Amino acid sequence: MFLIHVSYKKPLPEVDRFLVEHRQFLDEYYRKGILIVSGTRKPRSGGVIFGKFTDRAAAESFVKLDPFYREEIADYDIVEFAATRCAKNFTSFLTKEDESTATVI
Repeated sequence: MFLIHVSYKKPLPEVDRFLVEHRQFLDEYYRKGILIVSGTRKPRSGGVIFGKFTDRAAAESFVKLDPFYREEIADYDIVEFAATRCAKNFTSFLTKEDESTATVI
């Protein structure tokens, strides 16, 4: 699984110019079953994207297709992790690897 921290590096009016396109881009990955949750950071300085990419290369490829990346609006910090604990209602999002190591609470 991957947690992607998005940090804006341009003013919000510039971010807003590409927000609809960015959200359409995310919607495509929700339809593919890759993204789990995403949203705006508070205060609005960027966002957070949580997904189950096959590997780091897939997460990096995803980032490079984001309109915010293309327009140099944001920086991205990709964090890969293995789930070791999770809530019962979260188990459907676990990868096969995570299922073998995660304790369901």
